[in-house]
Amino acid sequence: MGNSTQRLFFDLVDLRLFINIAEANSLTRGAERSCLSLAAASMRIKNLEDAIGTRLLNRASQGVTLTPAGQAMLRNALRILQQSERLLGDLAEYGQGVKGRVRLFANTTAMTEFLPAALGRFLSDHPRVDMDLRERLSHDIVKAVQDGATDIGIVAGSVSTEGLQALPYHGDRLVLATALNHPLASRARLAFKEALGHDFVSLHSGSAIHTFMAQVASELGLDTQIRVQVSSFDALCRMVEANAGIGLLPRSAARRLARSMDIHVIELSDAWAEREMKICVRELEALPTFARELVDYLLATPGPAS
Repeated sequence: MGNSTQRLFFDLVDLRLFINIAEANSLTRGAERSCLSLAAASMRIKNLEDAIGTRLLNRASQGVTLTPAGQAMLRNALRILQQSERLLGDLAEYGQGVKGRVRLFANTTAMTEFLPAALGRFLSDHPRVDMDLRERLSHDIVKAVQDGATDIGIVAGSVSTEGLQALPYHGDRLVLATALNHPLASRARLAFKEALGHDFVSLHSGSAIHTFMAQVASELGLDTQIRVQVSSFDALCRMVEANAGIGLLPRSAARRLARSMDIHVIELSDAWAEREMKICVRELEALPTFARELVDYLLATPGPAS
């Protein structure tokens, strides 16, 4: 007896491949992330499109973009894989050797100051769980959680988490660091606008804190004069100590580094300098067991000492 509804069966390998291609905007890089040859990846995507009966990718010399059908496929593929991870996590309680994977997106402060201790303990206690950890801007993290591109997000500031479950996490403030002989070194507190006439040392342009600083300056109608870009708060403070410029960074990092470097820490009077962080998820109970346990580890681990 015929059935007018075509049944489609999706291989999880194909879904992971499609997600990797979509995230990389590249068939080649997506194939590499999936540990497949380009030819094998191309054939899998072609077979997927043939089975569905429509194109999922627009191919161009500079990469690929998603068609409307591809965008729908991506949303649902992310959800299917999240559910499969939950299944694997639940089954892992009954047998050995089942591996899980949890995705965590976080802002710069959380990545450098708050996560290392918690993640070190978690990964040590869960040797069969792998982690995809990425630094993102807070509003991008919220969208990634909403779309299912990440399981857990850590955001800071006033970004809206409407529609998500948000759990209070740690708090921190952004401060300025200067050399001891810098003209601003006599100040204990100032508004960020007062500092914008001076040269800055900043994290690299792809970092969340660099982008945030540029946004704040733009809202003030001013530019940041960035002379040096570095890859870590430690390197930032080394350059500040050498009087290459002043730096914007979390107070927890500044105070930690001030113990071993000759830098002066200045409090900011701006309201946005107070950064309350939140852990956000789409639905806590829908996460795999090991992902829920990671949230518990995050909440139970104290922040760095001031």
